[in-house]
Amino acid sequence: MLSNARLPRSPSGWSMAVFGVLAAGLGVVGLISPDTMISLMGLTPLSGASRADDDHTLLFLTASSMAALNMGVYYVLAALADWKSFFRWTVPFRLLTCTVFTLAVVTGRAPSGFVGVGLWEGIGAVVTGAALRYESRRASRVSA
Repeated sequence: MLSNARLPRSPSGWSMAVFGVLAAGLGVVGLISPDTMISLMGLTPLSGASRADDDHTLLFLTASSMAALNMGVYYVLAALADWKSFFRWTVPFRLLTCTVFTLAVVTGRAPSGFVGVGLWEGIGAVVTGAALRYESRRASRVSA
């Protein structure tokens, strides 16, 4: 089924595909140019000479960038397969991610620039959830 799919076939699929492409792209940016990713989050990058020997910032950025790349690919593949169950599963967990990231900023655990990451997750979840709801209502009207 996936080999015949060239574009997403539903609004929810498109929301997942767009989110997936953005996540994968940002993951690649973080792997290739960690300082660019740090700057995109509104943080100030440090030169290698300024980092302490036990500063693991780049290690964690590499790990999260690789996770973003993988997640992005999963989302695009799910979108091409129009795997609505997967779309539904992501909505509450993306909202949870939004909540945790936003609370990290509010409680001072993360700098204010990090709130954009939480909002990106939250907005994506709301768009996907709204698209799924629209599709469900439309299918109910068509079958009635």
